[in-house]
Amino acid sequence: MKTERGLSLIELLVVVALVAALAGIGAMVMSRALPGRELRDAAREVAGELRFTRAQAIATGRPQAFVIDVQSHAWRSVGDRQGTIASDIELIATAARQEQPARTEAAIRFFPEGAATGGRIVLRRDGAAWRVDVAWLTGEVSLQRGEGTP
Repeated sequence: MKTERGLSLIELLVVVALVAALAGIGAMVMSRALPGRELRDAAREVAGELRFTRAQAIATGRPQAFVIDVQSHAWRSVGDRQGTIASDIELIATAARQEQPARTEAAIRFFPEGAATGGRIVLRRDGAAWRVDVAWLTGEVSLQRGEGTP
């Protein structure tokens, strides 16, 4: 007599339950990683816009400014370039006093030779932080994880 081999209903249900459990764990891991990724992407966007502003100052031969409003979470740059940062991300901006257009705004000005007024923008959320620094002498923009020293 020949017996057919296959999966029983119980074995099939166990496999389906394991796949569902693994999918649930994967979804939790992804949802926890999303806020960190959004914070990093916002910091990268700010750093990229600062680099673009510096490049425009060098290319046009005229000073250009990047302005960030820590209250409204909005930034503006060369020409009509502007954007916003998620409201649940805390912003701390440090810039030269003469480059403060309004009480809640900080500006970093880049000069045609590449130098800048310098400054630091810190983006924080849930204990994580990214720091964007602009060197005053060279105008170099750097992006690092952590707040650093004020």
